[in-house]
Amino acid sequence: MRKLVYYVAVSVDGFIAGPSGEFDFYPAAPDMAAHQLAEYPETIPVQARPQLGLTDTPNKRFDTVLMGLGAYRPGLDAGIPSPYPHLTQYVVSSSLPAVDDPAVRLVRADPLGLVRELKRQPGDGGDIWLCGGGLLAGQLLPEIDELVLKRYPVVAGGGIPAFAGPLRPRPFAPVETLDFSHGGTVTTYRPAG
Repeated sequence: MRKLVYYVAVSVDGFIAGPSGEFDFYPAAPDMAAHQLAEYPETIPVQARPQLGLTDTPNKRFDTVLMGLGAYRPGLDAGIPSPYPHLTQYVVSSSLPAVDDPAVRLVRADPLGLVRELKRQPGDGGDIWLCGGGLLAGQLLPEIDELVLKRYPVVAGGGIPAFAGPLRPRPFAPVETLDFSHGGTVTTYRPAG
């Protein structure tokens, strides 16, 4: 069965973006960027792929991406309605009136039902990437099979939390942590118990 993987950048204090969706405060580290390019090349959006030499790079881990409106909006605002054409794309939003690209499927309700259905499908040999945001991650918490947190050594002080919604503790156990030159880490967690 396919897995739902929440692969996301996060500050030390647990925010994935600033209050208005900012993410430019994350400090760069060439070795962390190289890790993303090597292990998760499909998480690079279409506009950056040619500059990074990823035009013909096959997907390594994911074949599907789920985005909340906050995760989808930066590309849309930049005139890119299909940010990950190399993946099957879903946008979960009850407020977005429409999507102007047939490659992106708009889902207005029941993200849990969508994920359960996607997990039953064979896909193209990859897992499902939960790209964000925090509200969608909070709704999908019961179905998350793996967390991959790119933790940057910065305190945001406020913004969009990695998980938003009601208190629903769910234990996860770390299975791997990689350290990078700027003090950041990439830690993979799986459900505990």
